[in-house]
Amino acid sequence: MKKILISLLFPTLFFAQSETKFCATLSKVNELIQNNHYKPKAIDDSLSVYVFNTFFEKIDDNNRLFLKSEMDNLKKHQYQIDNYIKDNDCSFLEEIYKAYKKGIVRNHKIYEQVEKEMSSVESDETILFSKIAFPHVVTENDLKKRIKKSIQFQILKNIAEISPNKDSLSQHLPKLTQESKKKIFDLVLCKTAELNFSRDEFNAKFLDVFCSYFDPHTSYFSSDDKTNFLSSVSSDNFSFGLILSLNDNDEVIIENIVPGSSAYFADIIEKGDQIIAIKTANEFIEISCSTKQNVETVFSSTAIQKAEFNIRKKSGENYKVSLEKKKLTNYNTSLYSFILRKGNKKIGYIKIPSFYGKVGSGQNTMSTDFAKEIYKLQKEKIDGLIVDVQNNGGGSMYEAIHLTGMFIDIGPVAILNDRQSKTETVRDPNRGSIYNGPLVVLVNAYSASASEFFANAIQDYDRGLIVGNTTRGKASMQTILPINEQQNDAVKITIEAFYRITGKSNQSTGIIPDVEIPSLFNNQMEREHQEPNALKNDEVIPKMRFTLFSNPKKNDAVSKSKARIKESEDAKAIDVMNAKIDAAFDPKFEPISLNFNAVYQEVNRTNTLWKEIKTLTEKKYPIEVEQSKDEIEYQQFDEFIKSSTVEKIKAIKSNFHIFEAIHLINDLTP
Repeated sequence: MKKILISLLFPTLFFAQSETKFCATLSKVNELIQNNHYKPKAIDDSLSVYVFNTFFEKIDDNNRLFLKSEMDNLKKHQYQIDNYIKDNDCSFLEEIYKAYKKGIVRNHKIYEQVEKEMSSVESDETILFSKIAFPHVVTENDLKKRIKKSIQFQILKNIAEISPNKDSLSQHLPKLTQESKKKIFDLVLCKTAELNFSRDEFNAKFLDVFCSYFDPHTSYFSSDDKTNFLSSVSSDNFSFGLILSLNDNDEVIIENIVPGSSAYFADIIEKGDQIIAIKTANEFIEISCSTKQNVETVFSSTAIQKAEFNIRKKSGENYKVSLEKKKLTNYNTSLYSFILRKGNKKIGYIKIPSFYGKVGSGQNTMSTDFAKEIYKLQKEKIDGLIVDVQNNGGGSMYEAIHLTGMFIDIGPVAILNDRQSKTETVRDPNRGSIYNGPLVVLVNAYSASASEFFANAIQDYDRGLIVGNTTRGKASMQTILPINEQQNDAVKITIEAFYRITGKSNQSTGIIPDVEIPSLFNNQMEREHQEPNALKNDEVIPKMRFTLFSNPKKNDAVSKSKARIKESEDAKAIDVMNAKIDAAFDPKFEPISLNFNAVYQEVNRTNTLWKEIKTLTEKKYPIEVEQSKDEIEYQQFDEFIKSSTVEKIKAIKSNFHIFEAIHLINDLTP
């Protein structure tokens, strides 16, 4: 009798212990944020509503786990989470977790029922897609209908993506339907299993949402956070040369191709291609949710040296390629430079992928690497310089300060502001500058944080021209604080904001370039102001003096550039393509009939758009690219660096922003 009583009480005891532990962690996270955050917020109803709504978006983004009645019942917590935190009562999350687990089990059963009952994937019904989740359904039968239509579409879409030859697909439709049906049901059942979070995983997601209420860059890191599915290349590693990631549909996508690898020399593989299947000497792996571990084994196993890859391009074509692992040196992400020519002018070009600091023994920092590149370029007697921080999300602020100081003699470079509104002027750490000629800094929507810090000062001192697109708009700095003594869990907290030497801030607004150049997908790139809890833009009163640089050719060069872009056929082509891209991302989608012809037409429309985008991005501009004599001598015996250089030159020649920056430098020089 005693054993029975203990077994009956054990679940309650377990959840009570889990609840106590979670409450202690939540309390500590809140304490760290309140005591250290740059702009801490009150724990009130606003927090409750945000955390409640955002958390449900994270665990059920398409409203298919809960019925309306279940959500109506759970909404009693919507305005109470602040009170629960103050009362150290976390029982509400246990109730939500039980409802969540019930939804997971129900969906799994529905998927099995739909698979068993589905005799045909085509029907007279239509399916409607929306960027905004549809309301929760009332009955389980309504949920079943919604899920069935979604699966029908996925199966038909999978068939349409097999080949661009519609007639061939139509001839083999019954067989292809059975094959795709099995694949899609395997996928949805596997994804349902992946969504079946443990209580610790569930709690971690709640804590991360709680942190995000204070700003987009404050977040929670649990000790068992899962890393992204990524096949990377380490030093002296045998590799196919493919860097992989998973997209939102659990598809294996080629994130990058390592120069010097067999994938690189295959000359057909491109970034963004999807791996459909892998064939080794011993097995054939059709990519699905359940085979990710097998894929990882193919890439990590020393026993597997060759494989055949079945790959699908964004534009719809499928192809096969055989690859062999090669021993590769570490994929270099450090900055690099080239010499660009226009007539008799030599223009230095330096690409900074990130503001990296010193990580290990013997590794240079970004600023020391930059100084070396400037030295090499000045030996070549360059007439101007382009510094490219496009797609540079930031890094070490220390490095950004030192880089900025290389372009001004002496003076302030930024203002820091802490939670007590105490300002501190950041000054150039070294007297003098290492480069005094014409300067263009290239930026885009992914230029953020340290990149913006640098571009701010260059623009405010009138030291050079900022060219490209409005930047991300992140003008804050974070630190990581451990939650416990064991330092297993941690919180990344925003602790300071930086301001321009004028007292203004690019927070949320981004840096407006002196010359705006059209860029593909510019309107679809997420910026800080789109985040619901982004810090507001404000100003501080500057208490400093600084001397502006003088460039009498600046205004004329900017006017010429704007006129050139306005008349450019390339710029017009980008604008036309962006209109098509924006339409494709429009939240107002037309219903799609659930038959093969209609779904094929939709897939073909998307594939055609990708082909047009690909053609535009592959256009080569008449840019002459050279290496410094030092670089040529250094690289002549290294095949990896040689192939890497080829790829970097290709990227430069297909970059419209760089092409216009060359013209600008030419107009700025005597």
